[in-house]
Amino acid sequence: MKIISTKDNLEVLYEDNHIIIVNKRVGDIVQGDKTGDKPLSDVVKEYLKEKHQKPGAVFLGVVHRLDRPTTGIVLFAKTSKALSRLNESFKNRETQKTYWAVVKNTPIHEQQTLVHYLVRNPKNNTSKAHIKEVPNSKKASLTYTVFKKLKNYAALEIELHTGRHHQIRSQLSQIGSPIKGDLKYGADRSNPDGGIHLHARRLVFLHPVSKDEIRITAATPDEVIWNEISR
Repeated sequence: MKIISTKDNLEVLYEDNHIIIVNKRVGDIVQGDKTGDKPLSDVVKEYLKEKHQKPGAVFLGVVHRLDRPTTGIVLFAKTSKALSRLNESFKNRETQKTYWAVVKNTPIHEQQTLVHYLVRNPKNNTSKAHIKEVPNSKKASLTYTVFKKLKNYAALEIELHTGRHHQIRSQLSQIGSPIKGDLKYGADRSNPDGGIHLHARRLVFLHPVSKDEIRITAATPDEVIWNEISR
């Protein structure tokens, strides 16, 4: 059963005057959409309003997003200056994003850089990975390393080189290693909580004001497979 974030159970990994970083749960939607469900951004605003006893509206800028069924690090800006600088930093790929994924079929190579060309289908909210460039495609690149093998699954550490829609999910599916629980991309069954085993594990970036290097690691969910991997 997924536990949606509230202002009272929010897992804050880092906060200062300019930014706040949280560990997203399965089912949290980072920013509002057509579902009308309460987004994580609103939960963080409520948390900040109560914690700092702010009388008026709370500013909070969404810097990047995670898919709803995924977990892990989400960075928000608390000031407009921080937001514009972080947006520029993410746009210029000056950040280092590391993900963990649990896949059903262990890839043939222990480590590999995958390059595909992704075509997004807005009708069913998926992206298809092609080996060669095709019309309306965008180049996607990542490097994975198999770091643990279990009885039925393998755990991969993934470094993103680009930030495309459903990139990790579609690229791993294309090589025959869909993420556990990811029915959209070839998993044979769903997870009980409706999530998938993809976790934004680590984020390294320069602070938008101090320019210090910030390194954040998010614990994986308290769940059987994740716990076995994290041991």
